[in-house]
Amino acid sequence: MTPTPKIVFQNLHIPNIKKLAVYREHGGYTAAQKVLKETKPEDIITLVKNSGLRGRGGAGFGTGMKWSFVPKDAPLKYLLCNADEGEPGTFKDRILMEQIPHSTLEGMIIACYAIQCPRAYIYVRGEYTESIEALEAAIQECTKNNFLGKNIFGTPFSLDIHVFKGAGAYICGEETGLVTSMEGAKGQPKVKPPFPAISGFNKKPTVINNVETLAVLPWIILNGADNYKKIGTEKSPGTKLFCLSGPVKNPGTYELPLGFPLKDLIYDIGGGLTGNLKLKAVIPGGLSAPVLTAEETMTMTMDFESLAKVGSMLGSGGVIVIANDQCMVDLLSVITYFYKHESCGQCTPCREGTGWMKKVVDSILHQRGRAEDIPLLQDISTNMMGGRTICALSDAAAMPVKSFVTKFKQEFEYHIKNKRCHL
Repeated sequence: MTPTPKIVFQNLHIPNIKKLAVYREHGGYTAAQKVLKETKPEDIITLVKNSGLRGRGGAGFGTGMKWSFVPKDAPLKYLLCNADEGEPGTFKDRILMEQIPHSTLEGMIIACYAIQCPRAYIYVRGEYTESIEALEAAIQECTKNNFLGKNIFGTPFSLDIHVFKGAGAYICGEETGLVTSMEGAKGQPKVKPPFPAISGFNKKPTVINNVETLAVLPWIILNGADNYKKIGTEKSPGTKLFCLSGPVKNPGTYELPLGFPLKDLIYDIGGGLTGNLKLKAVIPGGLSAPVLTAEETMTMTMDFESLAKVGSMLGSGGVIVIANDQCMVDLLSVITYFYKHESCGQCTPCREGTGWMKKVVDSILHQRGRAEDIPLLQDISTNMMGGRTICALSDAAAMPVKSFVTKFKQEFEYHIKNKRCHL
């Protein structure tokens, strides 16, 4: 197998890399200093655009394009680092924050300089106590050494970064829900437009980037857009952190080029399934991504376009392996419970639909199912999808339901007919 290039994980193995001195010994903050001392802000935006870097939080929107929407003449702008990471099956940002926090801070410095933003925040989910501690310690080190604060690196540019602790709501991972939470209100998404780049935090132009997205920036600055585009695919360049979980021998987080075969991730890197288990299905991009069958998994590559072609999505890169001993009805009951619990209740299709789907799935699971429940679930999920709500949680809740009852319909039919699981 060809050696996998490392970008955000290139120094992860180094002892004490979370310390500023060690991070600097291995090239840390070289990119940030190069940018502030040698490069114009607009040239950084152009470079990131040319690299093809797409957001690593789930949506996959062009990073440089997002930055370019910010008005240049705005007197105050913000950068928010989205470290909420509430998508089940996803734990990549946690590793970056806890083990190599300076890579995210360096990326934030580069991003803030590019959009000329003097103040930035890292929105971390409250349960990530170790991540919060590591980031706060790294910020203190940077401030003490003039890597943050006034005139950083002896340049005219000044920047303050603060950690903001979230309150554990899944919906706050959505960018406008995150903004609302930071403003002190209930974490509910906002109607767009206006988009955050025009009117975001405190109604000021705001860029919101994921932890992994920001951590990639120093490498791109030092190695160039062309070298970055040599990794991955034409439309999905670079590497991606994939979180492999489920009954596999080597679960964990792996940095791989986009376009990497899903089969190789599970069987070569992941070591295959434990015991005598066989693969039944895979959720490829966090819990909200439509499920893939074992047959689809064998030919699938992990990039935005390939997964979209089969009706799924790369999402956050949370690869959840499902074995043949797992009842899909039972698993869908867990999924529908999660989305019912996490819906903010603002939009009718989401508020009512998540609870309705949970009720119907539980009826099937607990021997009360009817033949008409399967088309009913398909109908409910269809009517929750397609941009009918303020944010995408309604779609996120509906997509697993629709894919489960379509691709594993026979298990639902068996439950209804025999009043028990087929296993």
